[in-house]
Amino acid sequence: MLHAGTVIDGKYKILSQIGQGGMSIVYMAINERANKTWAVKEIRREGVQDYEVVRQGLKVETELLKRLKHPNLPSIVDVIEDENTFLIVMDYIEGKTLNYTLREFGAQRQEDVIGWARQLCDVLEYLHSKEPAIIYRDMKPSNIMLKPDGTVMLIDFGIAREYKRDHTADTAYLGTRGYAAPEQYGGKGQTDARTDIYCLGATMYHLLTGHNPGEPPYRMYPIRYWKQELSSGLEKIILKCTQENPEERFQSCSELRYALNHYHELDLEYRKQQGRRFALFAASVLLTVLMASGAVGFHMAEKQIRQRNYDQYLADARMAEDEEERFACYMQAITLRPSDETAYCRVLEEFLMDSDFSAEEQRKFREMLGDSDGDGKTNRSQLRTNRPGYHQFCREAAMAYFYYIENGQKEAALEWLQEIQNSRYLKEADLVRVKLLYQIASYYQSLDTVNLAGDAKKSYREYWKDLMALTTENITSQDNAMTALVVYREVVNQIYLHCVHFRNDGVAEQELTDALDRIDDRIKNEVTPVIQKETVSDMRILLENIKQEAEELMDSIRTQMFCTVYEQGTE
Repeated sequence: MLHAGTVIDGKYKILSQIGQGGMSIVYMAINERANKTWAVKEIRREGVQDYEVVRQGLKVETELLKRLKHPNLPSIVDVIEDENTFLIVMDYIEGKTLNYTLREFGAQRQEDVIGWARQLCDVLEYLHSKEPAIIYRDMKPSNIMLKPDGTVMLIDFGIAREYKRDHTADTAYLGTRGYAAPEQYGGKGQTDARTDIYCLGATMYHLLTGHNPGEPPYRMYPIRYWKQELSSGLEKIILKCTQENPEERFQSCSELRYALNHYHELDLEYRKQQGRRFALFAASVLLTVLMASGAVGFHMAEKQIRQRNYDQYLADARMAEDEEERFACYMQAITLRPSDETAYCRVLEEFLMDSDFSAEEQRKFREMLGDSDGDGKTNRSQLRTNRPGYHQFCREAAMAYFYYIENGQKEAALEWLQEIQNSRYLKEADLVRVKLLYQIASYYQSLDTVNLAGDAKKSYREYWKDLMALTTENITSQDNAMTALVVYREVVNQIYLHCVHFRNDGVAEQELTDALDRIDDRIKNEVTPVIQKETVSDMRILLENIKQEAEELMDSIRTQMFCTVYEQGTE
């Protein structure tokens, strides 16, 4: 057992014990060098049966988590072991498990459960998108931490496994009674993404009803058996999640998330009303098609109608004053023509108009891409069939994650940049920038991971060269003033964040000064004239604000450099 004040590996100072399980103790610790708080999980040989087996399992779990990076997953930054102790250093998560919440407060509010389930869909979809896919297999309230801000974190990857394409069954049958899918007990095929969907459905059932499916009566009744006021649409979703046959469940987390976003549309009353509306709509469309078929043929008439309606939805979106109404119009357009990139790009354009890509906009973005046509094909998979349009959209999506989120989300941008590394459909200048951004995002991710433990050993000189390559071309003429400004702001921000590292790795003060002068010159001589000609006042104000942010950052860097030089001169 560790005591307050103990320093582990010369870095992690134990502050206090914060938890204890069957074979482990969890402490709060601080890395004083990096000024960051961590959780340290200690497993000792003493008192643990089959310690070597447990130790090997922990190594597998930690290696798995080290490769993952997602806002709803804890990061593991260090593993320290000797012959008697195994220590795992990971993110300190402030909050309580949902199991604790159930014990203290009972069944949870419907809207809260749906919000948590959406987040869990996101993280499961991320795990399932890995190559090979990672199947979590142990979703339950005690493995979900609820933070004070409403974010949930998925913990304990002890029985997670990688999906094996050539296997017909799991090598070990593991899971928690009541939450585990039938296939986790063997004899019904290998566990896959649909297994996690079953476990999530069982977890939602417990959270909504307060009844643990692993306790008597050992079955899941429809949720309205326990609480009549719950949504009939949500009841349908949970019943579909927990079907014994995986083929009868939702086939992906994107399908499930879409259903959760529209659960009220599955309510009995809504379905009856919409059924009548759809019958009238279908009759009118059929009549129109039949009338047109005599002249140009059934297929051509349908295609023309779809195109007209698609264009009309795009026009309606432009005219709509309400953001939700605009998004609904774009989604209607996408439903009609899921392989046309125009509506997708317009949605992204709308989101980025305020030079921000908020968490809510990111959620809608994922919803837009994950919507299914009913046959398991997502909008993204259908858009991918239009290679030129898809590659253009990938570029826009990468820019959104890279530049328009505070400090950027380089890991999310990597996914989109990866798809278009060798695109034949992008302009040469765009392709050059894509390759550079991919290098920077990859490099940034490595720097960030290493820095978590306060031990960065990477070459900031190479990182500097990649950043400077972004400032060599006239981005304003190649693209537009907005793109130029957000690129320059990002470069300046990285200089601001890593100025000391750059200088310590051999980047001379003159190089830093020259880079700032070059960016300053490009903003004044290339971007500012475009801003002055901008006729839309809101856009002009937005551009001016971004420009001011970049200029203020440059002033801060120059001040910081001056102070450093002054201090050195007075020593």
